[in-house]
Amino acid sequence: MILVVKVLNSSVVLVEEEGIEKIVLGKGIGFGKKPGDTIDDERVDKIFLENNVKLAYITDLVKEVPFQFFQITKEIITLAENDLNRKLNNNIYLTLTDHIYFAVERVKQGLFIPNKLYWEIKNYYPQEFNIAKQAIELLNARYDLAFPEEEASNIAFHLINAQTTNTQNLNAFQYAKMINSIVNLVKYSVGVPIDTSSIHYSRFITHIKFFVERFYANNQLQEDNNDLYQQISSLYPYAMHIAEKVKQYIDQTYHYSISDDEVVYLGIHINRLIRNTK
Repeated sequence: MILVVKVLNSSVVLVEEEGIEKIVLGKGIGFGKKPGDTIDDERVDKIFLENNVKLAYITDLVKEVPFQFFQITKEIITLAENDLNRKLNNNIYLTLTDHIYFAVERVKQGLFIPNKLYWEIKNYYPQEFNIAKQAIELLNARYDLAFPEEEASNIAFHLINAQTTNTQNLNAFQYAKMINSIVNLVKYSVGVPIDTSSIHYSRFITHIKFFVERFYANNQLQEDNNDLYQQISSLYPYAMHIAEKVKQYIDQTYHYSISDDEVVYLGIHINRLIRNTK
C-alpha cells in the first residue's frame, strides 16, 4: 500500500511504502490528496527512492518541465529497455527528460548543437543509436519539429550512460580537480550567490562533467562554426566573456587550447545559470 506523506504538487508526491519513503510521479496523482491517503499503483508512472534523488531537484524539474515530457521520456525508455533487454538506471528518467525538454526548446529557436561523437556513437553503439533514431522520429511527430539525425547521438549517449553500473573511475581525482576549478572560476566571475541546490546548477555541473571527459579523451567539439560563435557572443556577451576566461585558465594551467565550439556551448550553459540566478 502506498500512503501519502506529503503532496509536492499535483504530479509529484512523497509517499511511504512498506516503511520506506519514496517519491512517486504520475499525472494528477497528488490532486486532492492529503497525508494518510492512499495512491493506486496503476496511476504511478515512476517511483524513486528518496536517498537516490535530491527531493529539491526533482521538485524543481517537475515545476519547470511540463509533465508531457516525462511521459514521452517514459515511452522512449520503455522502448529502449525492451530492445536492449535490460533495465536502465533510474536517473535517466530525470536526465533524459531534462535533455529532451531543452532540446525541443532549442530546435524551436533554430539552435542546433552538433555532437562530435556522432560518428563514434552511430558506429560503435548501433543498437542504442537506432533506438535514439526512433525517439527522434517520435519527438518530430509529437511536436511537429525537424530534429536532425545527429540529435540521436545525444539521446543515445544518455542510453549508454544509463547502462553503466560501475561508478569508479581511475581518473576521478584529476577529473574532479578540473571540474572544481572551472566551477569555482565561473561562480567567482558571476559575482552573485548561486543556488547550488537548483536544477540550473545541476545542469551546469553536468555540462562541465561532459566537457572534462571530452577534454581528457582529446575529443573536443570541433565544428569550426564561426557563425554560431558570433551569434552566441552577440546574444550572451557576459556569459561568453566568462567562458573565454575558462578557456584562458585551461590554456595557462593545462597548456592546451580548447576549441571555439567548446567555448560556445560553455557560454550557453553559463548564460542559463546566470539567467536563473537571482
